[in-house]
Amino acid sequence: MGGLTHFDAAGRAVMVDVSAKAETERIAIARGRVLMQPATLEAIREGQTGKGDVLGVARLAGIMAAKRTHELIPLCHPLMLAKVTVDLVPAPPDAVEIEALVKTTGRTGVEMEALTAVSIAALTVYDMCKAIDRGMRISDIRLVLKEGGKSGRYEAP
Repeated sequence: MGGLTHFDAAGRAVMVDVSAKAETERIAIARGRVLMQPATLEAIREGQTGKGDVLGVARLAGIMAAKRTHELIPLCHPLMLAKVTVDLVPAPPDAVEIEALVKTTGRTGVEMEALTAVSIAALTVYDMCKAIDRGMRISDIRLVLKEGGKSGRYEAP
């Protein structure tokens, strides 16, 4: 395992200098889920939450969040993203599965953008359905694939 890159020799937080890195295609995929009561999932599927298209709004929120990750997480680089997809799929009887794919060509990876997209999409599902199910749980947010850059490919087991 490599050392921490966001600290200088004195232990102060710093933004990593990526100017000497080669520009390569970078891809990251993250996943997560929102666990809920089966009736809540049914209300989402049937459009009966009283808030409209929950999954459509959460998809847009995730895409928007990926584009603004550098404003949310200290020391993240602002990136020109080439592609962001966020898919939310009902997983009966009691979950919504979320997957985000982020792609760019640049000097640093897009793992944080993919993880942020999943996190905000999940929070949006929670926000839109909390009136009917405050016991929802957001879980299993994780990086499942990363490609590009010096460290190459990572795929979660």
